[in-house]
Amino acid sequence: MITQFTEQNFLQFTLQHEWGTAIDVQQTLANGTRMEIWDSGVVCFTPAQEASPFDLVLSSAVHGDETAPIEICDSLIEAIRCGALQLKTRVLFLIANPAAINIGERFVEENMNRLFSGAHSKGEVQNKERERAKAIEGYVRRFYNEGGRGRQRMHYDMHTAIRDSKHEKFAVYPYQNGKPYSKRQLQLLAALDVPVVLLHDGPTTTFSYFSVNEFAADAFTLELGKVRPFGENDMQKFAKTKQQLQHLLTEGYSSYEQSGNPNELAITIYKVLRSINRTQADFRLNFSADLANFTAFRKGDVLAEDGDTQIRAEVDGEAVIFPNANVAIGQRALLTVTPIEISAVRMNEQ
Repeated sequence: MITQFTEQNFLQFTLQHEWGTAIDVQQTLANGTRMEIWDSGVVCFTPAQEASPFDLVLSSAVHGDETAPIEICDSLIEAIRCGALQLKTRVLFLIANPAAINIGERFVEENMNRLFSGAHSKGEVQNKERERAKAIEGYVRRFYNEGGRGRQRMHYDMHTAIRDSKHEKFAVYPYQNGKPYSKRQLQLLAALDVPVVLLHDGPTTTFSYFSVNEFAADAFTLELGKVRPFGENDMQKFAKTKQQLQHLLTEGYSSYEQSGNPNELAITIYKVLRSINRTQADFRLNFSADLANFTAFRKGDVLAEDGDTQIRAEVDGEAVIFPNANVAIGQRALLTVTPIEISAVRMNEQ
C-alpha cells in the first residue's frame, strides 16, 4: 500500500500503474489544500477554505487517444499540487483509461464510454476496462457522497472527436430525465468557449449521463476539437477553456451570476433526431471517412447501409455526428441532429 506520494508528476505515476494500484495517500499541501489519492488516475483535492458548497468532477481519457483534455487536467493537477492555484473548490480529477493512453488508442478492448450506469456488469463479457469503469463509478459515488447533500454537483467529461467538426468545440447535454435544462449551465458552457450544445434525447451508458442520473449533477460531455497525439495539440485553442476551469477551481460556482434574456444566449442548440445502431456485419457509411461532424444532408440522401437496409435522411438539414462504421454490432454508429431555436428549449434559471 502506497501511503506517501513523492512522485514529480501525477500523470506519469498514473501511466506507470495503468490498471490501478493499492494507494491511500492523504496529505496536506503547503497552502492547506488537502490531497487524497484513491487510485492511479484518481485524485481528490479539498480546499482549506471553500468559495461555495460546490463539488466538481473533471474527467479525461475515457478514450486514451484524446490527449488535449489529458494535458489540460495534468496542468491543473500539477498547478494545485505546487500551490500555483489557490484552490477554493472541492474537485475530483479522473484519468480514466491509462492503459489506452499508453498504447495511443481509443480503448484497449472495449469503448469505456459505453460501460457506465452498470453496463460494465451486464452480459458475460469480462475485461479490465469494465473493471475500471465500475471502479470509477465507485470513486464518483464516494466523492459526491462525502461532499454531502445540498451542494452544487457538476461533472465535465472532456473528450476530443475522432474527426473534424463544423463546430470545433461542442457539448453533449445528457438527457435530464424529464427535468428542464439549465440556463446557468448554458452560460457556463459559453464561458468555457463551448458555444454549441447538443441536447440528448434519452438515457445512455455514457459517463456524463451516469452523473446526471445517479447524482442529479449538472454533467456534460465536452468535445474539445480533434484527436491528436501528445505534443501536437495547439494548446492556445484551449486557453479560454482552461482559464474558465481555473476560475471555477479558484472562485467557485457562485461567482457566475445569471444575467440576460435566455433567448439571447450566445450559444447554438441542436437536438437529436435519431440514434442509428449497427445491426449487421455489413455496415457502411455512405460518405467519406473525413466528413466533418455536423455536416447536413438533404431529405432522401442515403446516410448508411446496414446490410440490405438503406438509412436515408428524413428531413432537409439532417446532420450527422460521431459517425463510426467500426463499432460493435448493436452499438451506435452515428447520431443525426438538427438545429433548434433556443426559445424552444425548456429551461430553468438555476
